[in-house]
This record gives sequence, structure tokens and C-alpha cells, in this order.
Amino acid sequence: MTVADNLARVREAIGATPVRLVAVTKTASIAQIEEAYAAGVTDFAENRVQDAIKKQEQLSPEVADKVTWHFIGHLQTNKINKVIGRFDLIHSIDSFDLAEEVSRAAIAKEIVQPVLLQVKMAEDPNKGGFTPDDLKDRFSDLQRLSGIRVDGLMTIAPFTTDNTTWRFCFKGLQLLRSELESVYGVKLKELSMGMTQDYKEAIACGSTMVRLGRAIFD
Repeated sequence: MTVADNLARVREAIGATPVRLVAVTKTASIAQIEEAYAAGVTDFAENRVQDAIKKQEQLSPEVADKVTWHFIGHLQTNKINKVIGRFDLIHSIDSFDLAEEVSRAAIAKEIVQPVLLQVKMAEDPNKGGFTPDDLKDRFSDLQRLSGIRVDGLMTIAPFTTDNTTWRFCFKGLQLLRSELESVYGVKLKELSMGMTQDYKEAIACGSTMVRLGRAIFD
């Protein structure tokens, strides 16, 4: 199957639902990224900053200048300055301390960095993120960080084939978003949830963007 064939299958599954397709380029070649762009994909994501920089530099200018880049991996504090301003959206702000560091770095560069707050909706030792209660406790503090703009929430469901667990995580994030919007009078427009194995369930639960790697590039 070509990248274009895979994308056609994904778009058929998504149907008319208004969800943003973010292509995760972790295993993709430059040729595959450019094929995805030619097939209409304009949002790409990486979870390692050095890999992203290398790919951004190797892409042809007519592609590189027109795509939106997302950072979706765990952000180490020593990599913050390399990420700020290079990525249009950081999905993985998983603690108040990290948010504070990103805000500080963005202020130093005289920009406001759009971010999503990563929430751990189910117990999983392999995943980071705010718990729902932690996020509710710290949300007013997060709003005061002038170097970031919180555009929404992100979650990663536990690695399982149990769609009941997926629904618990995705529906829970949607409800948390609604509660934060109501309590704090904000608009959190993005719910980044759903990957190759669970994106259909995520879309059914209100996802506004899905992060797909294998579904597109394998």
C-alpha cells in the first residue's frame, strides 16, 4: 500500500467528522512525508526534536514552508530552547514545572508558544501527565503563564485492545475539557487523542485531532 492509499483508507474511516489529521513521521522517510503532503496532509509530528530538525531541513522548500509541525514526545528541559518557536504546537506539557520552563523560554524569545496539556486519564506507569485533579488544581496557575497559550488537552490511552478503556480515557478527557471551560471561562478548542490503534474510538468521543503514524506510513 502506498502512503496515498493508506490516507484514502483513513479518510474513509473518518468520514465527514471535522477532525485534524496529524501524520507522525517517526518512521517515515522524506519521500513518504512529501508523498503525504502531495496527498493533502499539512500537519506533521515528531517525538524527538533532533529527528524533527533533520527532517525539516531535508524537506524541499515548497513543502517545508507550508506544513505545520507538532511536537508530541516527552519534552526534556534541556531541549526546550530547540523546540520553542520551531513547532507550531507542543502536545506534551505534562507538568506545571515544564509549563513554567516553556513559558520562561518563550518570553525570552519574545513569542507565545501554543501548547496542549497532557493528561493521564488512567493509571499507566509508562505515561506521564497531569492527573485530572492535579490539572483542576493548577489550571489557574497555568493561565497566568504569559509565554504559553493553552489551546486544549491531550491524552494517550494505555496500550491495550480494550475499547472500554479507550472510551473511559477519551470520554473522560472530553468531560474534563468541558469542566475547565465552564469553571474558568476559557475556550479549549483542541482535544488531541487517538492514535493508529484507537483513533476511531477517539473520534467518536470528540477528538479534534488524531496522531497517526503506522496507519499512514506502514
